Amino acid sequence: MDIIGSVAVVTGGTGGRGKTIGAALARNGAHVALVCQSSLSLAEDIARQLTADHSGRVLAFSTDHSNPDAVDHLRHEILDAFGTVDVLVNNAAINQWVPFTDLEAMTPELWNRIVHTNVTGAFLCSRAFAPALSSGRGGRIINISSIAGFDAQGSSIAYAVSKAALNHLTRCLAVALAPDVLVNGVAPGYMEGTRMSANLPPERVAFSIGSSLLQRSTSRDDVADQVIAFIRSNSATSQTVCVDSGRYLH
Repeated sequence: MDIIGSVAVVTGGTGGRGKTIGAALARNGAHVALVCQSSLSLAEDIARQLTADHSGRVLAFSTDHSNPDAVDHLRHEILDAFGTVDVLVNNAAINQWVPFTDLEAMTPELWNRIVHTNVTGAFLCSRAFAPALSSGRGGRIINISSIAGFDAQGSSIAYAVSKAALNHLTRCLAVALAPDVLVNGVAPGYMEGTRMSANLPPERVAFSIGSSLLQRSTSRDDVADQVIAFIRSNSATSQTVCVDSGRYLH
């Protein structure tokens, strides 16, 4: 798909990873809807800067992407502003550090919050934008997962399970929306300068970097580049690619 002139929605658009993905889309000629949950003023600042730096329109929106009514309202807002949607990047997610061995600390409330946000939110956004994605010039959904979804590791059991579920949601949506919409995923390893990494203790950070073949953190730009590559591809669907400096070998 030609990215120039396309309309892309990026959830979690104010975090380090979301900003990098939004900037990559704008740099490649897309119009971008940056979606945040609560920090609308920050999203608006980012949108203004990206608009000044690039030729496309970048607008900020706020929603609770795990709430069906809020997502439906978001869909109307974005379609009113841009007229269509060609790309959806399900990037929004939460984590909280809970050691795998501490099952008591993983309360039902925390479990539900992580799983509902990271999996149900991606489904609700995909469901809401599917008609627009199917009717345009060739829709794309990119789910931002994690290597925690491939291996029994990560910030918590709930986070790892949610990302494993997101990987399978990618496959299932690829089946459901074929041939009009291509659905793929990107699974980053540890990245510096994100809200996710800020929630990790120093010893976990050291393990994540030290256990990678390249002995370094994952580049946010490399993750964004893989998003761009999936958007451009006309053949890949149902795939989730690890971009993790060589931590998960598969």
